[in-house]
Amino acid sequence: MSVLRERPYSSQNFLVDLGTGDTSGVEAGFSEVIFPDARVQVGEYRSGNERENNKRKITLTTEYGNLILKRGAIGSLALYEWWNAVRNGDQGTVRSIRVHLLSEDLTQTVLIWKFTNTRIVSITFSPLNACMPDVLTEIVELAFERMEME
Repeated sequence: MSVLRERPYSSQNFLVDLGTGDTSGVEAGFSEVIFPDARVQVGEYRSGNERENNKRKITLTTEYGNLILKRGAIGSLALYEWWNAVRNGDQGTVRSIRVHLLSEDLTQTVLIWKFTNTRIVSITFSPLNACMPDVLTEIVELAFERMEME
């Protein structure tokens, strides 16, 4: 799926699939995606009878930060209802989230990030302020078990 080229892609054109398969509806419209750190944990080991004093590196587990999505508040309760199901202990609320990077002419997907076994862990809103003409922003934080790219 990844489309390689010399010139970097713009970060402005993307689609978000919240696990429903819908990337065109108003509820799939996000203004910002903040990708998480992805790290492989490494342990150190050395046997006492080894000839050299340096330690060996051993690959352990993979660790991810959380995926953050931002959008203007549109009056939808879908994200709140998903968060509410998670906080009430519903273990069946995990989803597979996909973020599609689009070409500048919006005709093709050039890169996809896939986040599996995703659950919403935080939902916040920007402040209400009668003196500022800002858009009310809904911010969700998603924990997941694995990230893939294609």
